[in-house]
Amino acid sequence: MRIYLPGTWPMLRRLVKSGKFEPIGGTAFALTPRLREAYVSGDDEELEYAAMSEAARASLRLLAVELGLGEDVSARRVVVAADLEDVTLRPDLDDGAVRIKGSVPMSAIAAVHVDSEEAEYAVREAAGAVDKADLGDLDAEFLVGGAEDHELAWYSPEEVSFLVDLGDL
Repeated sequence: MRIYLPGTWPMLRRLVKSGKFEPIGGTAFALTPRLREAYVSGDDEELEYAAMSEAARASLRLLAVELGLGEDVSARRVVVAADLEDVTLRPDLDDGAVRIKGSVPMSAIAAVHVDSEEAEYAVREAAGAVDKADLGDLDAEFLVGGAEDHELAWYSPEEVSFLVDLGDL
């Protein structure tokens, strides 16, 4: 099953160093039956994009924590796409939420999606507003939408170490 794991720049750095992606709490997103039911129409590709979008929003939540701790991190959403078989549905969370056990080896990673540098301001603003947006604050939802207007760039697993090296300059 293709899953989408929310991440941050420091998590991407750790992936490069260790060869494994360590998801927070084992949380990931995928095209689940519940996600399929939530949409009136859409082919598998569109629904996979919806699952990836849920992971991108979860990445904002992770960034909110890191930025709130005063850490000097790149304000870019990170989503790691991987293919795994041992996936458990999480009906207690978002429609596309799933749980995995343990870390994800580089060999299971299909792609990494990351915001461009141009998105950093919007992502930083959205990270500070994502909790309020989740609770229905329309101004906060506008800020989150500003970040979501930026498409995540696609990188192959082989490009991740170069991406991290360039981003850390």
